[in-house]
Amino acid sequence: AAILFREAALSIKVSSGDFGIGQDQLVTMTGNNDFATLEEHGGVGGLSIKLKTDLEKGISGDDADLQHRMQAFGSNTCPCKLPQSFLMSLWEAWQNLTIIILIIAAIASLALGIKSEGIKEGWYDGCSIAFAVFLVIVVTATSDFQHSLQFHNLNVKKQSIRIEVMRAGKRVEVSIFDLVVGDVVPLKTGDQVPADGVLISGHSLAVDEFCTTGENKIVKKDSKCPFLKSGCIVADGYGTMLLTVVGKNTEGGSEMASILEDTGEETPLQVRLNSLATFVGIVGLAVALLVLLVPLIRKTSAGDAVEEVIKIVIVAVTIVVVAVPEGLPLAVSTAAAYSMWKMMSDKALVRRLSACETMGTVTTICTKTGTLTLNQMAVVDAYIGGQKVGSPNDRALLSATAESLIKEGIALNTIGSVFTSEGGEVEISGSPTEKALFSWGVKLGMNFDDLRSQCKPLRVFPFDSEVKRGGIALQLPDSQVHVHWKGAAEIILGSCTEYLDVSGVCQKMDNNMATYFKRAISDMAAGSLRCVAVAYRSYEIDKVPIDEESLAEWVIPEDELVLLAIVGIEDSCRPGIKEAVKLCARAGVKVCMVTGYNLETAKAIALECGILGSVADAKEPNIIEGEAFRRLSESERGIVAGEISVMGSSYPNDKLLLVKALQRGGHVVAVTGDVSNDALALKEADIGLAMGIQGTELAKEKSDIIILDDDFASIVKVVRWGRSVYANVQKFILFQLTVNVGAIIINFVPATSSGNVPLNTVQLLWVNLIMDTFGALALATEPPTDHQMDRTPIGRKEPLITNIMWRNFAVQVIYQVTVLLILNFKGLSILHLGNNKIDITEKNTLIFNAFVFCQLFNVFNARKPDKLNILCGVTKNRRLLVIVAVTLVLQVVIIIFLGKFTGTVRLSWQLWITSIIIGFISWPLAVVGKFIPVGQNPLTKYSSTICLLILIIVVISYKNLSD
Repeated sequence: AAILFREAALSIKVSSGDFGIGQDQLVTMTGNNDFATLEEHGGVGGLSIKLKTDLEKGISGDDADLQHRMQAFGSNTCPCKLPQSFLMSLWEAWQNLTIIILIIAAIASLALGIKSEGIKEGWYDGCSIAFAVFLVIVVTATSDFQHSLQFHNLNVKKQSIRIEVMRAGKRVEVSIFDLVVGDVVPLKTGDQVPADGVLISGHSLAVDEFCTTGENKIVKKDSKCPFLKSGCIVADGYGTMLLTVVGKNTEGGSEMASILEDTGEETPLQVRLNSLATFVGIVGLAVALLVLLVPLIRKTSAGDAVEEVIKIVIVAVTIVVVAVPEGLPLAVSTAAAYSMWKMMSDKALVRRLSACETMGTVTTICTKTGTLTLNQMAVVDAYIGGQKVGSPNDRALLSATAESLIKEGIALNTIGSVFTSEGGEVEISGSPTEKALFSWGVKLGMNFDDLRSQCKPLRVFPFDSEVKRGGIALQLPDSQVHVHWKGAAEIILGSCTEYLDVSGVCQKMDNNMATYFKRAISDMAAGSLRCVAVAYRSYEIDKVPIDEESLAEWVIPEDELVLLAIVGIEDSCRPGIKEAVKLCARAGVKVCMVTGYNLETAKAIALECGILGSVADAKEPNIIEGEAFRRLSESERGIVAGEISVMGSSYPNDKLLLVKALQRGGHVVAVTGDVSNDALALKEADIGLAMGIQGTELAKEKSDIIILDDDFASIVKVVRWGRSVYANVQKFILFQLTVNVGAIIINFVPATSSGNVPLNTVQLLWVNLIMDTFGALALATEPPTDHQMDRTPIGRKEPLITNIMWRNFAVQVIYQVTVLLILNFKGLSILHLGNNKIDITEKNTLIFNAFVFCQLFNVFNARKPDKLNILCGVTKNRRLLVIVAVTLVLQVVIIIFLGKFTGTVRLSWQLWITSIIIGFISWPLAVVGKFIPVGQNPLTKYSSTICLLILIIVVISYKNLSD
């Protein structure tokens, strides 16, 4: 977004100060597009004087000047929507229906307890339930509040974009928040207008004003229509603007708050988890009804009916609380928030929540050369004067005419700039290609400022990736008109009918010379050099339109050009790029390089980066030109798309065709883009990856993730994080289902047989807290591992619960249920205890303690569902270790000190060791269970059969154990 929102540290008092115009006047004039008022102030020039701005050099930019302007006109910030407060999180946590029922039940239990046992002893049960419910509410609210803060901070990161401004005569990059009224801001195609203002100068400048008018209408901006509004996209051309209104006073300022609000849209994984949670919840509700109905039917005494009914209802409702896996959505949001925050340190800014999980399913990455190379370009080879120049930087090798025309074309046919400080240090801004040409021009003695001041631009054709060239028509001091073009060497060469020879004389471009130059391009391209040509032509001054409207429509001549030079620009591959590409191949992710470079250059770069394994691979269909791919029919494109590793000489639309063809073939496609023309491909792809350094704001706006350092290795890290999110959610599902089913069966069987349950309400709520909140926080924040890149991408239709998970789940549930039910029905005799209330409570305390220890040990099993070494890398997840330690300490406190509240008694050291051993056995059991082979067909298809088998096992266990 162009106007971005953050909390202002303090409220700045606004006054007009000693400026020649006040804030209210600026807001009214700009908001109403009041051209007459602008003219009254002397036009843009007069306005700049009143705002104390130099239209060429900008404001001074020192701290005192910036502070003065903020006091007079405000800052470019607006109060953003604050994250949800903790009190609101508490309120939402309390709204849960089962929580409300438990609160009512706690009140009823408190009243009955006081009535039957007196206030001294009767308040324990009711208050214990109430406190346990309160604890669940507080922990849930705290977790939600933390997530709200995390996402809020991420949103601030998303909004803090960097803007180029002219200050003290040079281009500097500042945060959009630091823009002030009077700033001079350069604009180019794809940029967003950062605040309201007026056009200073522009060339073919046109903006999309959809954000202000609601209509997809491209509006040309010139001296008669100079007003620019924040949030509008520059659709074409380039220019500079003078900021007149910033922050909340802009036209878009009042609307942006709603745009930046979280929509609350659920991700695909969350939708699937909701279905799973609903199914498990229904099963839990059915079990709870049985737990409620069976004991009620068995009750014969009316005297204790009310009290018993209340206890049964409380237990039944608690089973519902435990059964409903409310931690599943928490696990997704925790995993996503954690990964999004960590990805920031890996130079990736996630703009859309679902992108985290989608990256785990990516099968093909269509990337640009800009992510594979350093983007530190330099001219290392050149053909000038019809021959190869030994040293491109040696002026003695150039004729005076060639040198003059080359410097003229470099300095003026660009949107970059060169600034020379008082100490003589040269600072260059612009695209990597422009920087390389500027550096070359400076070495040739180019004086950027002098050339700019001497020549008058008549008409500009900004560089366009669609046509791979850009041009400008200039009027020289002697009234001559020169037309300069630069761009892809093969494109410019095709428009040349002459070339400048070594003496600086124009010669006809015959077939021999055309062939010579084409061979030169091929030779440089074979050496991984990007080939750029510069050319010019003279034009008659009397043929140039005089009036402004005709000049704006004038098409710059692009034929009959004179070739000045063909240069080879070197851009080395990034360190470690080969390893990153190999890692993708190991992970089953295909890397496809789609570039505008000619096929020879693209092939050389692909070989250097490892995208092509050898020269033998550099043949069709592995490599293809964009035009050849474009000519194929839709069905033919679908056949060859999956085989393509390199597409050279391509246009943005070719990338879009490739993405669609791959998607029809079942691929999940990630695409990198940096220019405005990439927007369609970024939007169409399953994941759009915008380049953070070279990318335009339009490309970033259409993307799902911004790669902040433009490095392909960062994209690979994002893939690994995407797989980690999915894997962590699966780990939590495995852990939670084990606790869910175990707790339900352990209470269901005794409840239906004897009417008593070993795990009471407070204990179940504690277990619920362990699995829902603590479990989610522990397992959803597992860091990614190299092992996750040893498997193929996650299939879109791959079941959430894999066969390996079903196997591990069955092993642990059967073990826990068997051991704890034996303790429930035979525990008194095994432990040599009596059948009195105290001994029964001791047995139930052992069951509760052993069940909790089973979960504490099983959380480590869930970390590595398919690995024998479950402790591998455990020290990297400190949060897991802290949560396990805290849970263990709290469990000890509950058993030793809170017996009256939790319905437990203190256990002897022998029973503590017994509890630990029961929990520990789950480790070797998990290792043994992993040797059990699993089939390829998803067991999810047979979920009803599995449920039936579990029911049969429960019935058999019930009959055998109760006898």
